[in-house]
Amino acid sequence: MADHAAPDASAPALVVALTGGIASGKSLVARLFADLGIELVDTDALAHQLTGPGGAAIPELVAAFGPGVLDADGALDRPAMRARAFADPVVRGRLEQILHVRIRALAERALASARSPYVLLAIPLLVEAGANRPPADRVLVVDCPETLQRERALTRPGLTLAQVDAILAAQASRTERLAIADDVIENSGTIEALHTRVRQLDGLYRHLAQERPR
Repeated sequence: MADHAAPDASAPALVVALTGGIASGKSLVARLFADLGIELVDTDALAHQLTGPGGAAIPELVAAFGPGVLDADGALDRPAMRARAFADPVVRGRLEQILHVRIRALAERALASARSPYVLLAIPLLVEAGANRPPADRVLVVDCPETLQRERALTRPGLTLAQVDAILAAQASRTERLAIADDVIENSGTIEALHTRVRQLDGLYRHLAQERPR
């Protein structure tokens, strides 16, 4: 379940951490909430900011892994780094150590400036972030069977079956994600069912935000 922090007058009334495995449908769910006027803080976008040309994490990444981790523009070569990280748990742990603390700091600043009734905090690696995860009031897990994750992931350009299987093996298990969930969106049905579930949860979160003291 989510960590509960004391209310902060500078923060939204409610922070909902959105997570799920690869190709579970997190981005689609986030867009549906955005269509309802809800702000999104996306940790993947923050990671791109940190690892782009001149990003704050670039010097430490080069120190840890060598200049070969950069592409021609001076950004982190994400496909190459991803391949190394999923092949070597030590590399993956060091990479996460470098990025997670910085992502948390950026996320907390973004949350403090959000003004929608509640805010979604998208964290694909919520379980993996451990103590470095930004605080949230509820955890929303987008869930589907692993066979469907694999099928969807293989439609993405540049991903092979071996790479998809490595990503699935490296990420938290479906059971581990569901164990921390306050709410679940089961995303193996129709888009209409997904819309209905998002609207249900939007109503719940607006109610909880109104009831929570600021």
